Amino acid sequence: MNIIQIRVGDIIEMKKKHPCGSCLFRVMRTGSDIRIICCSCGRDITVPREKLEKSIKKITTGTDAGQTASGR
Repeated sequence: MNIIQIRVGDIIEMKKKHPCGSCLFRVMRTGSDIRIICCSCGRDITVPREKLEKSIKKITTGTDAGQTASGR
């Protein structure tokens, strides 16, 4: 079993959308449970790592996310 590298500040795109309509979340804390915040509504969610890893579609590192935001 491979553990996916998830770091604080990463932006995670999930397979399913949040009830607010966004599928992007920012990682705030890692460990056996991972704390993420919805990028649209700011809702704070703590999810077990195993469950989160199954529902990840794409991970954008924090440095990549900052470069795309400033490049607009």
